[in-house]
Amino acid sequence: MKHLTKLSAIIFTILLTSNTKALANRVAFQDTLKVNKVSPFEIDGAGSHPSWNNTSWINLIQLDSSSLDYPSKFKILYADSGVYVLFSGLDKKITSPYKNDFEDLFRADVFEVFFHPEPSTPIYLEYEINAYNAELVLLVPNLSKKTFGWAPWKYTGKKKVIKKVQVHKQNNEMYKWTAELYFPFKLFIPLQNLDVKKGTCWNANFYRLDYDDTKMIKWAWSPIVKSFHEFEKYGVIQFN
Repeated sequence: MKHLTKLSAIIFTILLTSNTKALANRVAFQDTLKVNKVSPFEIDGAGSHPSWNNTSWINLIQLDSSSLDYPSKFKILYADSGVYVLFSGLDKKITSPYKNDFEDLFRADVFEVFFHPEPSTPIYLEYEINAYNAELVLLVPNLSKKTFGWAPWKYTGKKKVIKKVQVHKQNNEMYKWTAELYFPFKLFIPLQNLDVKKGTCWNANFYRLDYDDTKMIKWAWSPIVKSFHEFEKYGVIQFN
């Protein structure tokens, strides 16, 4: 009987892993996400500018089971000089001790976006933002499945991400938080494929992490199996 129990557990694990991989592979090759072009605009952290009406919300897929229901979504636009991203997620509390830039934000509640402008080169930009408006910006070489993040040098002025966050409350209780971001194309130098115009394609992925349920819960646009660094599974965005 014990052997049957162990065998059943092994079969279940194999099936679960196979289903997760199949889902990731299937969704990673979905239709290309069109990114509409707009005139430059100021952000406020809540996505209040009318320019956001030029695109639709894209839902993030929850990858882990949880007792909490926290739907999450994002929008993306671009202008001549950079890319705009807007995240929104239901939430009841901020689970994070990190209030300073370039701390280990991924160990707590966070939104993340990975931009991979030239997919044939295994180097991409990783960006994280939390509800305290703290950020983590990394250039990540991913060589033979080994990754290491490098922080940007002289990260100021027109190279710096513009970031704003809002924690939304109702009856004095938090119910969601939003993060609005502007990525200047100058930040991505010296990555390739930065001459962005109509028809230009990048790979990208959009994520959320939440720890309110005493464990890490992950969301993704294009699902991954284990790591956010599975760049082969990123989706395609096309500048429209």
